Amino acid sequence: MAASNNHVMYVLECSDGTYYTGYTNDLEKRIATHNAGKGAKYTKARRPVHCVYFETFENKHDAMSAEYGFKQLTRQQKLHYMATRSETE
Repeated sequence: MAASNNHVMYVLECSDGTYYTGYTNDLEKRIATHNAGKGAKYTKARRPVHCVYFETFENKHDAMSAEYGFKQLTRQQKLHYMATRSETE
């Protein structure tokens, strides 16, 4: 798992098999927040969630750019992206 105070783009798999992508600087805390039902509206009804992928960046801008780019991909492209850049837990 990524250390605190990093800039992280993360991908969660929800209980219904869908993906949720976000940005945080404390991955463990953010996952716990999602699983407590206080994260995002999307994940609240799809708990529990678990992290299937994350990438760390040196700054917030790069992490958020990666998040935006990832969200533009099709599911198949997302699977390929995660498989070829595995920094997973």
